[in-house]
Amino acid sequence: MKNDNTYFSNLSQMNFDLSNDQKMFLKKVNDICKLLRKDEEKNYLKESINEKVIPFFTKIGMLGCPISKEYGGLGYDILSYLLALERIGEEGSSMRTFFSCHTSIGQMVLQNWGNDEQKKKFLPNTTKGIDIMAFALTEPGAGSDPSLIDTKFEEKGDHFIISGKKHWIGNGTFAKTITTYAKEKGSNKKISAFIIDMNSSAIKKNEIKNKIGLLTVKNAIIEFNNYQIPKENLLGLSGNGLSIAFSALIDGRLSVAAGAIGVMKDCLYETLRYSKNRNQHGSVLAKKQLIQQHISQIIVAIESSKWLLYKAALNRQNLQDYLERLKTEDDEWIFTLNRNNKKYSDLRNECDRIAAIAKYYTTNVSFDVTNRSLQIFGSEGYKKTSRVARHFLDSRATTIYEGANEVLELKIASEALGNEYTAY
Repeated sequence: MKNDNTYFSNLSQMNFDLSNDQKMFLKKVNDICKLLRKDEEKNYLKESINEKVIPFFTKIGMLGCPISKEYGGLGYDILSYLLALERIGEEGSSMRTFFSCHTSIGQMVLQNWGNDEQKKKFLPNTTKGIDIMAFALTEPGAGSDPSLIDTKFEEKGDHFIISGKKHWIGNGTFAKTITTYAKEKGSNKKISAFIIDMNSSAIKKNEIKNKIGLLTVKNAIIEFNNYQIPKENLLGLSGNGLSIAFSALIDGRLSVAAGAIGVMKDCLYETLRYSKNRNQHGSVLAKKQLIQQHISQIIVAIESSKWLLYKAALNRQNLQDYLERLKTEDDEWIFTLNRNNKKYSDLRNECDRIAAIAKYYTTNVSFDVTNRSLQIFGSEGYKKTSRVARHFLDSRATTIYEGANEVLELKIASEALGNEYTAY
């Protein structure tokens, strides 16, 4: 993707204006969001999937927004994709989480790490909405530390056999293709990544119920019982699974941050509308100093979060552009970069660092914003029929997944102090 202003905003020149291409695409996203709002609200109360999300967004290409045109996507840049997620986030973290699982930690993992044959086989149907993707890393005993996963695989003839259990897999109840991670049997460290076709009797899926939020996205427990994986479905090189997973988490964290900004923007709209029309003690709420204090904090949180995320998007785009320039016919070339290319290592490390900061900051202030918004609404906000209440419930999860914020605090500090001060 050419990195200039003819296609997307060039943040290196401090140009925060949108290109015509971005404006047209984001208008399409906005139009679909408006069409789906009532359906999303109804489905949230019923705790069911909004069946219109996939077909409606497929029509405008959102299910393949940052995926190469070669595989049926739109080929859009990182910033355009995150701006789209920011708008979708206004409709709730449930809807945005669907896209995070399908694209950020689903399709983009395949596009960045799969060989050409794998990408041609799996990606086109995912951009058309025929196959939905998911990312299966978390386990009952391995959340913030994926090196502790207990799912095992072994090589047997022309395939691998995998057994184990994954928890909290977004889109897990209906995804057709997932990437998962397992430790080689007999090894405590060697983790590999695999592409899984979910149509198998050797895979059990059970929905996780009784969640307090994220009620239109479905999370599942996925259990592999001696599931046979064709050898050609090994993603990347054997033993490089953690590197792939950590790379995926960069994009996952950016998507969470983008959605958090959308949540805050919707809360601002709702609180402005409500406070201007609600009378209390002889005047409208909007004239109360303490209410204005809440509103000012919401505005500051939105603006500070946006520029942090957009800077992170620039870093991520720079990394993507650099990889495109280095790309060779050898499918294994990317796995040697960490050892042989300091520029790549520096770019990736900076992407990792700023994505962690963006996710940590935006989700913390987003939860604060939803809490302030609910406070402004008072008893009117303390119902799941109110938008601010749904945002409040959903935003609590964003401080936990894609790296618990306490762990991200340690990560951010230890990267500044040096590896010898790692506090995990």
